Amino acid sequence: MTSKSEQNFVSNSDNISGGSIFIGGVENFSLVDFPGKIAAVLFLKGCPWRCHFCYNTHLQKMDGRSDFDWENVKNFLKKRKGMLDAVVFSGGEPLMQKGINRAVKEVKDMGYIAAIHTCGCYPEKLKEVLPDIGWVGLDIKAPFKKEHYKKAVGGVDSLEEVSQSLDIIIKSGIEFETRTTCDPRILSVEDIYEIAEFLKSKGVKNYNLQRYRQVPRDNTPDMECDKFFNDVKLEKFLKDNFDNVELRK
Repeated sequence: MTSKSEQNFVSNSDNISGGSIFIGGVENFSLVDFPGKIAAVLFLKGCPWRCHFCYNTHLQKMDGRSDFDWENVKNFLKKRKGMLDAVVFSGGEPLMQKGINRAVKEVKDMGYIAAIHTCGCYPEKLKEVLPDIGWVGLDIKAPFKKEHYKKAVGGVDSLEEVSQSLDIIIKSGIEFETRTTCDPRILSVEDIYEIAEFLKSKGVKNYNLQRYRQVPRDNTPDMECDKFFNDVKLEKFLKDNFDNVELRK
């Protein structure tokens, strides 16, 4: 992330309104958050889950404050037309915010492709915003079993909502990817097979694995985190069953 003066859209931390959305961070140039596109990424505040491997815990709380003023962010985006292809709404969980629909429409009206990263816990909100979205990244936290999923997301029973969101995305025909962060404290190699089999049965074409990076105070050995990516049979299975697979180490 660049400095305040370079970005020219940072507000102080006491900005209560934040415009239509509450933004906790901005990446003004990304090649990895929307495959094949150059994107700016907006990290929105608020998430109902408490995943054990969360890297953005500072975004979990919806405190009604924004570190970045939305009007200034929009001005920045207007100046970057022609250099950026897309704007990705990430988080936190962006669908938790009431102003997400309006913000997505505003970005689309600027001529950008709007994309969203979601955990799938708000299927009705997803359905509302999807007509203005050009791509979705859907996080799959665990096998589609109630207690396992509940454990993975910190004790919240949201499996039905995630299942609904997946069905909504598939039915829409929109481009999307599914991805799983391979936290060995929660998942085994066998669990990845189970997730993959389920996604394949739903007709999912893109499935990616993301390496778990040890969060503070976690001493899980690197070899445990790497085991998903060193498993040749698993890699072959995934590549045989999905059109696109990335092992993001």
